[in-house]
Amino acid sequence: MAGETWGISGPMFLGIYAGLIVAALVVRAVVRSVATRGTAAPGYDNLGPQQAAYLNGGPRLALYAAIGGLRRAGAIGANPDKTLVPTGPLPAGVTPLDTAVYNAAGKRLRTRDLAADPWVANAIADLRQGLEQAGLAVTSGQRTACRLAALLMLPVLGLGVLRILAGIANDRPVAFLVVLVVVAFLLMLPGLRPVPFRTKAGGRALRSLRARHTYLAPGEAPSYATYGAGAAAMGVALFGASSLFLLDPAFAAEADIDRSASSAGGGDAGSSCGGGDSSSGGSSCGGGGGCGGGGGCGG
Repeated sequence: MAGETWGISGPMFLGIYAGLIVAALVVRAVVRSVATRGTAAPGYDNLGPQQAAYLNGGPRLALYAAIGGLRRAGAIGANPDKTLVPTGPLPAGVTPLDTAVYNAAGKRLRTRDLAADPWVANAIADLRQGLEQAGLAVTSGQRTACRLAALLMLPVLGLGVLRILAGIANDRPVAFLVVLVVVAFLLMLPGLRPVPFRTKAGGRALRSLRARHTYLAPGEAPSYATYGAGAAAMGVALFGASSLFLLDPAFAAEADIDRSASSAGGGDAGSSCGGGDSSSGGSSCGGGGGCGGGGGCGG
């Protein structure tokens, strides 16, 4: 072992290093799979429009679903200056988010400013927490665990870099180790992608809802005048903000709705959420290597 960097031969270190890379990848995969699995108890796919919207496109699409339902019910409108305005009474059986958006319209807020309203923010938080408790949305703790698991590759990379530098200083070949370090870096990158905010169970719930509501897809030219406020909200939830332009193009333009808002990073990564009142967007989820030779090129 005389002359070997750190007293470990190149081939031996390459084998150890490859094992560390594999271990980091396995831990990352297991943690991410467990964190994003969710649950699928009976009734897990019985979601209200705002729940479905949150799973499909996050808080903004949930707001759009609430706006769509309120607009179809004749409760809100929009001014030429892009502010929302109440145009009728708040319908019966509404969700906390509906009430918050209606209240914000009374303040003449713009759609883009709704999320900053305390009442709206609290309703969105309740909606998210309900979905997390139901196993349909990834919690902040699970998200953190995924990020930490992805970063396990960093110390492996650091060890490889230190070994390369030590090997060069010791006049040992390091070419194969350099390749392994580059491979480890490339394998780390996919783990740094954003953690989906919906679980696999949440993704299955969305697919089930879309299968049951294909008639609301924009390509089917749905008649919201026939289907009512609940269908309007569900159309927005499942098929994006473009459904609002089918419902009421003038209002959607005046309310400054982002037509591109749809699924935003939900990913496909249960438990019973209850049915919710589809006529009002209701929710019962709470609102809502190998190398031969002397030095082994492993330093």
